[in-house]
Amino acid sequence: MAKFNKKTKLIQLIHVGKNQLGLDDDLYREVLESCTGKTSSKLLNIAQLEAVLDRMKRLGFQVESKGKAGVKNLADDAQSKLIRHLWLQLHSAGQVRNSSEKALAKFVENKVGVSALQFLSTKNADMIITHLRQWCKRCGIERLDPA
Repeated sequence: MAKFNKKTKLIQLIHVGKNQLGLDDDLYREVLESCTGKTSSKLLNIAQLEAVLDRMKRLGFQVESKGKAGVKNLADDAQSKLIRHLWLQLHSAGQVRNSSEKALAKFVENKVGVSALQFLSTKNADMIITHLRQWCKRCGIERLDPA
């Protein structure tokens, strides 16, 4: 029973990877075939599924667990919400590739040396907001505040 469970979870994860990487069906089957010689994930054993998953990770698939502490404890103050809103607007405009909280945290860390929004001081949050607003303005994004 545990093997079936693991196999099912690996197949689900591979399909999440397929979607995250934007692989169409033909390209997805090429990845499967190049790793395993088979064109369907249902035909693969656990070792082959893990090999496909490893290949997808090398292609840029990032596995994020639902139970991460960082996701459960998102900062929800007004400044953090505005920062997220601006970040998502930039993503919608094609200026930011990855809209995830992890990518935003990395951006913040690169700018002010703080690893997550909940650790920002008011001063640093203001700096991030100003930077993101200026970026939006340069890109022609008009609506800057959440509706």
